Amino acid sequence: MTDRKFNVATDQEILTCSASDVYFDRSIKSMEGMGENKSVVSEITVSGPIDTWVNFSGLDELINLLSGKNVDVYAIPEGTILNPRDSKGIPVPFVWIEGNYSEFGRCETSILGFLCQSSGISTKSSRIRLAAGDAKFFSFGIRRMHPALSPMIDRAAFIGGADGVSGILGAKLIGERPVGTMPHALSLLVGDQEAWKSVVENSPPGSRTVLIDTFSDEKFAALRAAEAFPELDYIRLDTPSSRRGNFPAIVREVRWELDLRGHGGVKIMVSGGLDEESVRELRKAGADAFGVGTAISAAKPFDFAMDIVEIGGVPDTKKGKYSGRKDVLRCGKCNSIRVVPFGHGDLKCECGGEMKSLMKKFLSSGRLTEPYDTPKRIRERVMEELKNITPVEVNGKKTP
Repeated sequence: MTDRKFNVATDQEILTCSASDVYFDRSIKSMEGMGENKSVVSEITVSGPIDTWVNFSGLDELINLLSGKNVDVYAIPEGTILNPRDSKGIPVPFVWIEGNYSEFGRCETSILGFLCQSSGISTKSSRIRLAAGDAKFFSFGIRRMHPALSPMIDRAAFIGGADGVSGILGAKLIGERPVGTMPHALSLLVGDQEAWKSVVENSPPGSRTVLIDTFSDEKFAALRAAEAFPELDYIRLDTPSSRRGNFPAIVREVRWELDLRGHGGVKIMVSGGLDEESVRELRKAGADAFGVGTAISAAKPFDFAMDIVEIGGVPDTKKGKYSGRKDVLRCGKCNSIRVVPFGHGDLKCECGGEMKSLMKKFLSSGRLTEPYDTPKRIRERVMEELKNITPVEVNGKKTP
């Protein structure tokens, strides 16, 4: 045992690049011993998967890490959705950093970690957002991951399109109220009726949601709750997989009975092991809201990689990579993406539309060029970007 109570890096350890792979530290010490300290441009691209679009996030932490260092940072803004390859198959640089390698080389591990995990979560959240349509969905997944990561997870999920998050710290970070219903534990401790009464009496209008599947059949419990509490907004189904059978069929049955008996205003929320496919099916069955956990919080990270593409002002890189600093252009008409040499200027798209740069300078000699967007503003950008996403064919199925 050590004095460290939890197995996480401190802010200071991350800022000093102690939470890094040792070979970066060794390399910089070796170069310092040789008197080498060259100016470079390093870019960050996605190595895989490349068969899906990316909702880019995590840039805020990269900016915080490199602030104060003598570097310039250009990047695509958080909440921008695009494919990791342009229309010609060239890897899209989401970020590039210019400065002496010793200024930021040790930080590569943390830089990539920020982007890989957050972008994976925000992208999965956006895919759930598309599957849910106009129904509400909330991120309930922080219990599946280390608690130190909960604010990052909730922020990325919210940016991706979640209507709310369950975490107290995460909600505070994004400037929202945490969202929650009631646990099965409350019904087990005081009984369904008292648990429901407490929730209804202590929740604001619009959010009065009771969990109805702790003991009884979902249909009959839903009717009991709706009849006992006319002001109820939602009943929540969190039926365990061993009792679930056909979950969409259960939702349809509950919806039918509620409507038949005059409780059409009571909405149905579902949770428990949901992903984008099940959300899509349950939405069709009549579910009005979703609590999504592990599918978001444990989303597959993107394999971002950082590579030197320019040394001493001269384009240079390793084999398999494209040398030189670059710009990323997007067509305002068809959303086509082109990667071009930096300074190339705007292009005319093949469709006739104008292609404008997505890249923005965030740090100049380690200083922010302008105030950073709030999570709410970034989420608004995502919601606009999602309007341009159309289903594509993957393994014979249409998927966003």
